[in-house]
Amino acid sequence: MFNLESWQEIFDTIRKNKLRTFLTSLSVASGIFILVILLGVSSGIANGVKEEFSSDATNRIQIRTRITTKEFKGLNPGRRLQLTNKDYENLNRKYEDQLEYKTSLYSTWGGQVNYKDKQGSYRVEGVYPDQQFIENATLSDGRFISLSDNEESRKVAILGYQMKQDLFPETDPIGKIILVNNNINFTVVGVYTDPGGTREESRMFIPIKTAQKVFNQGENINSIAYTVNMGKNFNETAQLSAQMTQSIEQDLRTRFTVAPDDRVAIRVRDTLEQAKPFFDLIDTLKAVFWFIGLGTIIAGIVGVGNIMLIVVKERTKEIGIRKALGALPSEIILMILQESIFITSLAGLIGLFLGVGLLELAAPYIENDFINNPTVDFTTSITTVIILVVAGAIAGFIPARRAANIKPIEALRDE
Repeated sequence: MFNLESWQEIFDTIRKNKLRTFLTSLSVASGIFILVILLGVSSGIANGVKEEFSSDATNRIQIRTRITTKEFKGLNPGRRLQLTNKDYENLNRKYEDQLEYKTSLYSTWGGQVNYKDKQGSYRVEGVYPDQQFIENATLSDGRFISLSDNEESRKVAILGYQMKQDLFPETDPIGKIILVNNNINFTVVGVYTDPGGTREESRMFIPIKTAQKVFNQGENINSIAYTVNMGKNFNETAQLSAQMTQSIEQDLRTRFTVAPDDRVAIRVRDTLEQAKPFFDLIDTLKAVFWFIGLGTIIAGIVGVGNIMLIVVKERTKEIGIRKALGALPSEIILMILQESIFITSLAGLIGLFLGVGLLELAAPYIENDFINNPTVDFTTSITTVIILVVAGAIAGFIPARRAANIKPIEALRDE
């Protein structure tokens, strides 16, 4: 381990090789600095991509049906395919083990909503309680729809924040009665915010059983939304989601007798499939950034190794005397490795602190659609420190082995 004599030898080495040590240390520090900055940028890009997908859950599957466009098995095109509660229940049973959250939806666009002298046209959606999590909606006041709301077909409503601002600009809406389509009273029980912004907050949620009754839809629904259970990693989850998407689509094609190549009639959208190219790109960027950073660090390691070779040559006689006095080869190796690790680690830590410091200063000012909060996490920092220690050991290993193999008699003859 490091002792007083070791520190003295290290400082002697640095003092005798000032220029070489400075240039080599600069190379190692810049390598770590570049690596930290690049990893911070890749982290910022990943955050930006996640933010783009944050308006809904990233593991979402959305199911809709429309009008057939192709003749199939004697059935003419132009058939309107209608999802019902039975379709929702059947899919729930079949894929129960794979589902995280689930809801069927009935939506109306342009619903007229009034409160006293305030009014507006908004989207009204009948949903189950899980819609809150599928939409990434956050309650800012009150509560969301409950199972009992649906079971009892209660006329309760959860307003988007923009609706609340439009209809209740200076009033707490909880408990207030709003009028939908001029003849249906609903009690406001909650207000939510949505990362999708104003558009997503310009709507209100009601129990789907209530929506089917007040809008005379019977068992009809517009769409179905699921999120799949998360796997061990992104790729596993994406694979599960893709398989489930294909299976659901095939189930519905069989159920409605739809041609295999009719892409309009049945739409099963997998958001993970849309997100996967972006996350794959992020992984590629990280790999490239690690390659560039490690390449710069390797250049610094070579420089440190060269310095230590010069040190060994300059201290040949000293090493010979140490061995003649009984120093073991392992002690000689440890002596050289200590100097190498110290120089590499000191330079690398300076680069690490500068890189992390710059990211911390710049992060609050870098926030757009492509990069958001570029930072380096604790695990990456620890990994970088380990790289520094290993790099120092590698840089000093060959010079240390050469020093350990010096014969005392030859060393004492060295001039």
